[in-house]
Amino acid sequence: MDHAYSDEEGTFLVRLARQTVDEYVRSETRPSIPDNPSHNLVEKSGVFVTLNVIDGTHVRLRGCIGRPYPTQPLIEATVDSAIDAAVHDPRFRPVSHEELDQIVVELSVLTPPSRLEYSSPDELLQLVQVGRDGLIASRGMMRGLLLPQVAVEYGWDAKTFLEHTCNKAGFHKDLWRDPGTEFKAFQAEIFGETSPRGEIVRNPEHSRR
Repeated sequence: MDHAYSDEEGTFLVRLARQTVDEYVRSETRPSIPDNPSHNLVEKSGVFVTLNVIDGTHVRLRGCIGRPYPTQPLIEATVDSAIDAAVHDPRFRPVSHEELDQIVVELSVLTPPSRLEYSSPDELLQLVQVGRDGLIASRGMMRGLLLPQVAVEYGWDAKTFLEHTCNKAGFHKDLWRDPGTEFKAFQAEIFGETSPRGEIVRNPEHSRR
């Protein structure tokens, strides 16, 4: 996909997410929104903030929450998602002050999710492109999302990616074959720290969500 965000904008967002995590964990305060951000950063966009802990070659997920849909200005959604990833991810206890120096911050800016239209499971398999697409599976009120880098990180093919997205939503993995399951796809531009508070790059190698 073409880059909608510059490296400078990605660096800005990751630094903002890092500042938010540090300040909120230490004092439950939110950073003030910087003056005069670029036009891109005040447009509404979906975004996810991922917190990882790197121990040698092992990467451990510490929190990942975001906004799948463009309902807030990107800069505000980044702050809210960073707070949620640090203290409101129901899979983990809140991040402690002592952990901040071990955490690496990653940020994924999402395109608006679009419904995949298909007439058979085989056609769905052809539509999903690993490495490009993130997926949202839904049935009724149940919904699960996996970011595009997850399938790459684990070496999944399209079928395995669909199965795990179903699992994330809380229903059986084979229900991707059922026409009652709806799938939406999105793409993401990913920026992240290479080490705690370190250099920020596009498409960092470590990802777990």
